[in-house]
This record gives sequence, C-alpha cells and structure tokens, in this order.
Amino acid sequence: MNDKNFKKLPIQLSEKLITEIKAGNSLFQKSIKENGLPAFVTPVNPTTGKGYSAMNAIILGMQRHDDPRWMSAEAARYGGNWVKKDEKGTIIEFPKTSEIQAIRTAEGKRIKKDGVTQTKTVEFDKPQPGRAFLFNGSQLKDMEPLEEFLAKQQSGQTLSPLERAAKLIDDSKAVIIHGGEEAYYDQKRDAIFMPEPENFENETKYLQAAIHQLTHWTGHEDRLNRTMEGKFGSLDYAREELRAAIAGILIGGELKIGHNFGQQAAYMNNFVKILKDEPFEIAKASRDAQKIANLLLGVSQKRQQKQASETPGFKQGDEISYMDTTYKVLETYKTKSIKVEDSTGSRKVLKPEYGLYKSLLEAKTNPLGQEMVMDEEQGEAVEQEQSQKVGR
Repeated sequence: MNDKNFKKLPIQLSEKLITEIKAGNSLFQKSIKENGLPAFVTPVNPTTGKGYSAMNAIILGMQRHDDPRWMSAEAARYGGNWVKKDEKGTIIEFPKTSEIQAIRTAEGKRIKKDGVTQTKTVEFDKPQPGRAFLFNGSQLKDMEPLEEFLAKQQSGQTLSPLERAAKLIDDSKAVIIHGGEEAYYDQKRDAIFMPEPENFENETKYLQAAIHQLTHWTGHEDRLNRTMEGKFGSLDYAREELRAAIAGILIGGELKIGHNFGQQAAYMNNFVKILKDEPFEIAKASRDAQKIANLLLGVSQKRQQKQASETPGFKQGDEISYMDTTYKVLETYKTKSIKVEDSTGSRKVLKPEYGLYKSLLEAKTNPLGQEMVMDEEQGEAVEQEQSQKVGR
C-alpha cells in the first residue's frame, strides 16, 4: 500500500459518514435495517473472541453485515476458511509497536531455512499506524453456521438484553429524576431527568433514552471529565453529542438492545460540518466514546479483576491474534520461554525479554489494547458554573 496515495482512515470514515448522513441512512439516523435486524452489529474476532476499538467497530459496522465475525484473510486461512471470490476487505487501523521482517542478506535476498523465510522482530521507538484488511464471516467459506456461533456467544448469559440494560443503568448509581417531558442530563446538578417510563413507546425506547443520557453523565468531572460546553445547536454541543451517539451505538450493540439517538435531526447538520472541516475529530470522538462504553459496561473493571485473579503467562495450544497473523504456542519451558508458530508456518523460540514475547503476552491478557485508536490524550478539567442541559 503506497502511503503517499493513501487517504488516512479518519478522513475516509468522515467522508463516508457525511455521505450517509446526507442520504439519511447513517447509523445515527437509522438503527434498524430493512430486514428488521439492527443496523449495527458489534464486530468480534471469532478466533480470539476480542472486539475492536470504537473507530474500527464503527467502520466495520457501517458495512451493515448481520454476521458479527471479522478477521483477516490470513487468519481465516489459518483457521481453514477462505475468502469467497470477488469479495473485498474492509480496512482498519491499529497501533503497532513492532514489526516482523524477513532476515535478508547484504544483497537484499531473503534468508530461508528448510524452505521457510527466517524473520526478526523490529521494535519501534514510537507506535506506528498499522493497517489490516478484514473480511466478514459472510464473505468467508466454510465458516461455522452463524446461529451456532451466536448461541455459543450467549451460552453463559443468564439475563435478557432488556434486563442487562436495566442492570447497567442501576449499577451506574446515577441520580435519575422522573417527570416532565424532556430527557436530559443536568451537569451542574449531576442528575439525569427523564419522562416517566410509561410515556415511552415501549421499555426498549425508555432504556435506550436512559443509556443515551448516561453517556453524557460520564462526562462529569468526577468521572471522565470531558469538556461539555456550548448551547443547544452549537458546534461545541454537537461534539459532545457525537461522542454520546457513538458510545450509544457501541453499548446498544453490546447489550443487543440497539440504539436510539433521539433528536438526531437537530444535530446532523453540525455533524456534517464538523466531519467536513475537522475530519480527524471522528478519531478523537471515537476514543472518548470507547472510554464512555468501557466505563458503563464495566470493561475496565472486569479486565482488572481478571488480571488480578490470573497469573499472566502462556500455555500450550494458546492461539493469539497479533499484527494481522495468529501465533500458536507449541511448547512452553520452565524458563517461561515459548515456542510459537505463526500462520505462515514459521517457528521460533521466544524468551521473556524479547519484544515479540511481551507483545503476545499483552495481546493475550489485554486483547482490547491491541485495537485501540491512536490519539493523544486531550481532556482538561472544565468548571461548570451554571446549570446546563446536555443531550436534549
């Protein structure tokens, strides 16, 4: 891929969103497809079971597939699946801290042993943007039937989608005051105001609206401390709404109750202006939306509990997706070194001090971290001196 001719991914995403918004069929505007199924299906790597970061999830979700499974052609081949004829991949980006390169002679020829190219791991001083083309399960041959995969996904889930949504709202411990006709978050009073549940079309609509207000509630200085400025209809107001909208899509997809952006028509013109004038804002908004979703879904807490209760390490048979390939652990040693085989058949022994060893361990114990969007942290504390309605 020629970087000089490559249009950066946030720009590509912004341009596509603008086109869809103008056509009235973006994820913000249409949460249900014509076949009656959710417009956004949370993408997942079926081999590792891990999801994708917010921006990548939106990119994949905008393809409108009903199948949540996504992986690279190489990873698919490693699992015995193949890309169907004429299917095109969807590009995503992720930060990579190292790269596997072929070992070459002084003349530039690859060094091979028993017909296998020998490789080395090159560590980067700073994370570099990595790219991968992914294919949906519906684009691959010989995949496990979707119904069976989905049944396995839900096998340990005892609560219904609506029960999970209600539990998420209750677990947040947010102050929710019912009454009136508007749904909004009052930042100064740190309280969510909602119409009575019976005023909504059904329970799903009520829960979706409450979760949307919860996404704004996370911005309080005692929580994620986001800048939430501007009056209704302003660009600053729209920036917060963009973050809340993306987070609502992610949470609704995870809980399987879908999303409802509410008064979306009031924000679309400003969304288009922001995406057109500041295309990289979508990456920043996605990063913040990821934090919102993580906080409300409890992803970070679950990960910390899991890591605290488990001793990090490898075991024979582990399959770890990293850098658009999959590594299988063939042997483990008392020294904690491991022998691995990648999807090309190349084998090597990795010691704990090796960069690739550390990267694979991180990919195993913190799978979400490998897909996080690269952005500088921005977030300054902003004092709110007056009552402010957000998310009307």
